[in-house]
Amino acid sequence: MTDSDGSWPAESQQLFWDALNKVLSSTCATPEQLDETLRSWLNLVSKARDDYLESEDDVARCSEMLLESQIFRNNSNYVRTQIIYSLLQEDEFAQLHVYANFLLLAGRTEEDTFRAMIHEGCFVRLLELIKSCGGRDGRLHRLLLQLMYEMSRIERLRPEDLLQVDDNFVMYLFQLIEALSDDVNDPYHYAVIRVLLVLNEQYMVASTSAAVDPNSPTVPVTNRVVKVLSVHGPSFRTFGENIILLLNRETETSQQLLILKLLYLLFTTAATYEYFYLNDLRVLLDVIIRNLLDLPSEANILRHTYLRVLAPLLSHTQLSHPPHYKRDQILSLLEILRGTGNAHFTPPEPTTLRLLERVAKTPWLVADEPSSTNLSPVGSLTHSQTGSSVSVVANVLEKPGVQTPSRKLGLGLVSKDTGLPTPAEGSPSRPKPPPPPRALRPKTSLPEVPKHRHGSPIVHPSVTDVHVNGNGQKKPPPKIPPPRRKAKVLAATGGDARTMSESLPTPDPTTSVS
Repeated sequence: MTDSDGSWPAESQQLFWDALNKVLSSTCATPEQLDETLRSWLNLVSKARDDYLESEDDVARCSEMLLESQIFRNNSNYVRTQIIYSLLQEDEFAQLHVYANFLLLAGRTEEDTFRAMIHEGCFVRLLELIKSCGGRDGRLHRLLLQLMYEMSRIERLRPEDLLQVDDNFVMYLFQLIEALSDDVNDPYHYAVIRVLLVLNEQYMVASTSAAVDPNSPTVPVTNRVVKVLSVHGPSFRTFGENIILLLNRETETSQQLLILKLLYLLFTTAATYEYFYLNDLRVLLDVIIRNLLDLPSEANILRHTYLRVLAPLLSHTQLSHPPHYKRDQILSLLEILRGTGNAHFTPPEPTTLRLLERVAKTPWLVADEPSSTNLSPVGSLTHSQTGSSVSVVANVLEKPGVQTPSRKLGLGLVSKDTGLPTPAEGSPSRPKPPPPPRALRPKTSLPEVPKHRHGSPIVHPSVTDVHVNGNGQKKPPPKIPPPRRKAKVLAATGGDARTMSESLPTPDPTTSVS
């Protein structure tokens, strides 16, 4: 079915799928037969990757065929373990692509696959592969980034694995975001951004757990993401712009929490107060106000995280400088969330009230701003409260895939299919009245052209004074100028025209000048 060089001829695509079905339909009575079947499946898929499996969906189809086969159902743990070990040892990019794709689909189906990968040390292996295949195999590079993200957000990484992440790797990811994307389906480097976000979450969990875990390493874990932005922030501003854009569009709760956790650290770290541009901060404030108003009453976890980010955003960034952006809208938001005179919002619980008061104590939101304020690093928080807030934000978790509820959807104000406003239930839609007729403005006459210029009457020349060819007297041509004196002398003597120096007498050198 293959050529002598191992490549697939163009007319054998259907033969490839037939051969793959035949391999996965075989009976494996012994471990040796099972290993031989897995090797045959790997060889078929890896050799056809560049010829027939041009998209990631095609490779995923091959992985799904193995997951749905009777071979995997009867030997799921053994197959997963063998492929994990193969990922740790393989060096060929085509075969690594097949292993990574299978583990990604298997982990999304059953999260224990990702936990087994962390236990076997796959995180460090993924670090090495991502750095080595970046400029050599773009498809494998994107797949490894997705696998690292999915694996890291399911289970807490081991401290020894997290210590293997150095500044060079984090800066390499930031540099990828600054460059143009080679994937038309991911122009904002979403895969790279998600890895940085999940690494930041792992750092936050590790730092807050070290204080209460006696088995934590003696060497503190440094948050490399915040460190790189603190030192080289102006060089990586595209990352900040993109996470605000993603927060504006994201509908999954866990993704929003990942972004908010990093924003909280950036707004509570003095070295990154000025990381974002002012226009980006204004867009972020608009997004936070809109999302807080749209959250239903039961979404307390996400609401609390938004409010914890809002307080340092207003106190520590450029938004604290005049002219203050949307001060009235922020005060109105606080009143609405307090439930003051609004029947659509239920009375908030104590944590929400406490966070609202923290935001309300922002100096430029207070009507009578005091001349001198003694504020702690986060609004009105003390140092101990700041550490407590970091631990609270770090441990806020949500199951992947859960969509954020919307107040508009709950009230029937937005269509779930189109996202457009819909009329309330039981109220017929009324046609819009025609617009009132436009009143035509009366035409005004143009001003009269003045007959005088600067007070003096304009005198038009008479027709008789105008000289036109054929009418009136013609002006005689100018006279020929008189001949020059030198020309007259030459003409009278019949001599040649010479220069003045030639016409002068030659002095006698023997004659002395007295």
